[in-house]
Amino acid sequence: MQTSLVSRFHPLLVILHWLVAVLIVAMLGIGFFKLEAMPNTDPDKIDILRIHMAVGMSILALMVIRFIVRTCTRKPADATTGYPALDRIAPVTHYAFYMLVLLMAGSGLATAILAGLNRSVFQGTGEPLPPSFDAYPSFVAHGYFALLLAGFVILHVVAALYHHFVRMDGLFRRMWFGRR
Repeated sequence: MQTSLVSRFHPLLVILHWLVAVLIVAMLGIGFFKLEAMPNTDPDKIDILRIHMAVGMSILALMVIRFIVRTCTRKPADATTGYPALDRIAPVTHYAFYMLVLLMAGSGLATAILAGLNRSVFQGTGEPLPPSFDAYPSFVAHGYFALLLAGFVILHVVAALYHHFVRMDGLFRRMWFGRR
């Protein structure tokens, strides 16, 4: 649907936005600070991978639902920064989030398939993890996509804070609950 005279996003979109945001930050944190530092020989790694993989696929599903809801519901007029170039970049960065989540899920799934993680992580066969995931190009890509996604998250937060504290334009209200 087109932009119309509503002041807030659809409540389902608000729920999905904040739920996905929390899950993405949590998965990036687990990936960077827990999984990356943990050797593949550590038996606890399988349990953490199980959670990481399940939540990663959940994020993908929620993002697909979010994209559908976003395209099918009325939304407020685009926020402006006061700088036309930045205003043109904003929609691109939002769609880049969708693309990065798709790339993260795809590269994670590819790594899981190549490394046979379904058997060791979800079927509990007792098969050890590969000595290193670095042998899989999809895993290397997963790491780069994670860095890029983390950068986008930081950029998104900085932009939201700019709107809130510098522009004081009530941007946070748009992505919160209340009368539309």
